[in-house]
Amino acid sequence: MKIFIRSASCVSPQQTFDNKLFNDDIVTYNSNYLKLIEPDYKNILDAKLLRRMSRIIRTGLATAMRCLKEAGLENVDAITTGTAYGCMEDSEKFLKTIVEQDEQMLSPTSFIQSTHNTVGAQIALTLKCNSYNNTFVHRGFSFEHALIDAMLLLHEGKAKTVLTGSADEMTEFTFNVLKRFGFYKQEPVIDTELYQSNSKGSIAGEGTAFFLLSNESSEKNYAILTAVETLYKPADLYNRVEKFLAVHDLEIKDIDIIITGRNGDMRNNNLYDELERSIFKNNVVINYKHLCGEYPTSSSFALWLAANIIKQQRLPKCFEDKQVKGFKNILIYNSYQNKYHSLMLLTADR
Repeated sequence: MKIFIRSASCVSPQQTFDNKLFNDDIVTYNSNYLKLIEPDYKNILDAKLLRRMSRIIRTGLATAMRCLKEAGLENVDAITTGTAYGCMEDSEKFLKTIVEQDEQMLSPTSFIQSTHNTVGAQIALTLKCNSYNNTFVHRGFSFEHALIDAMLLLHEGKAKTVLTGSADEMTEFTFNVLKRFGFYKQEPVIDTELYQSNSKGSIAGEGTAFFLLSNESSEKNYAILTAVETLYKPADLYNRVEKFLAVHDLEIKDIDIIITGRNGDMRNNNLYDELERSIFKNNVVINYKHLCGEYPTSSSFALWLAANIIKQQRLPKCFEDKQVKGFKNILIYNSYQNKYHSLMLLTADR
């Protein structure tokens, strides 16, 4: 059975919510922390609800609602969500209140909204969807496992439409903690020069992305989500990539463009350099993390990017130097902390 991407929506540090990324220059930063650009909520969410929502909840809900609107649906058969950090802002707010108020007279609001499944639950409440709803909190595999769950639901006939996506936010406090651990660069860096920086760590990012997956063909479809695979500390990555493609009767030469998760951390450069010198040497390769930053579910940004490339049959303006004749097969390879590796294959629905 084919799994179709009917619609896609994304909020990120770039102008992705309205797809300006494909026509305009990118938003450039000189920083080690990229914050998402919030959309105009006026025509998407109720103003009364907005006042009670934290940033990640309103961006996640807005992204999901726009995805449904584009697909022309009012409800879905299932919702699957991936997140590693959950609602960090509300979690920190509640913990801070515990200390400041000596555990007395605590408001439950921040605690209620701090749980990892809040975004998925809020989407279901808004849609009045009482069907299957599952949130995956699996670190660097959170989004991929949400995708796999959605694909299984469609394959098994338990759903015809599944809304699946991810939501992760960064806060100043969490950023400072992770920077001390060496996850992020100590000094600001111009995002377009990220891959030339010879230092430890990447740039922090955040974002939300949702996709409407269906088992029905339609002229509105972006692409076919052919396969998703997760690899934890793979011993032989090259063979795993080739086997992944071979299952679907493809070879590496059949891939029109490869999107990789290179993140500018000098400790991971050898991995990507070796891939581009070996199995990827004859392919067009682009990187995406200078656009959205590094975070556990950033692969959802890559999927949004790939789906739009296939649908529009062109690259965003920032990649116009790459010479590609057409986009039938796109391979996404991402690595998070050099432990969580994932592969996603998209093909054109035509």
